[in-house]
Amino acid sequence: MRSMAGLVLIGAALLAGCGQSADEAKAVADANANAAGFTPPAVMSRIDFGSSMDRRFRQLDLNTDDRLTPDELPRRTARLRRLDKDGNGSVSPIEFSEGTLKRFDAMDLNHDSTVTSEEHQAWRDANRARGDVPTGGDSVGDALENRIATPD
Repeated sequence: MRSMAGLVLIGAALLAGCGQSADEAKAVADANANAAGFTPPAVMSRIDFGSSMDRRFRQLDLNTDDRLTPDELPRRTARLRRLDKDGNGSVSPIEFSEGTLKRFDAMDLNHDSTVTSEEHQAWRDANRARGDVPTGGDSVGDALENRIATPD
């Protein structure tokens, strides 16, 4: 009887070793999701977004003078230039923060201080006709997807 139990345990161990590892199973699931065009839903809080935009400001501020000047912007026609509210030719951290949070708040369609991927897409669809939606990446979408934004 003991030898039978031992054989069963050995057989179970061998069968367990034949399956996919957790990493292999995840890779297969990710490949299937990518092939189907699936993007998991995402949520970004206003606080997390503010932190993300602070990091973005520091990335863009190449000379670390707490001002974004036209030569530090990704493109000459960058929408970021519109954030210069005092007209001094540069964007301060406060102007940057206020401008990006204003955009976030506009995307927060249900005003719960979070933007979901669905809210983000609905806002993009509604504003595309106005030309207020970037053609490449945008700050909220990139933050939602944990990418580095390249504002235009």
